[in-house]
Amino acid sequence: MDDSQRFYLTVTAAGRLVMQGWWGSEATARRKFSSWVGEYGTMPGARITLIDEGQGQTVTTWPDEA
Repeated sequence: MDDSQRFYLTVTAAGRLVMQGWWGSEATARRKFSSWVGEYGTMPGARITLIDEGQGQTVTTWPDEA
């Protein structure tokens, strides 16, 4: 796996992909996550997910899973 694309961020709304991006730095990906929550979080049905593809796990989601 290419570490420059380890952290994968997506925005979906109503089940459709709206935006996606990849970063090698977790700190950068987390900043983008926060930015995207502010920018896209008001879309109806928005869901923002940050995945660590190196570990194969979800780092964080918005809104939080209850």
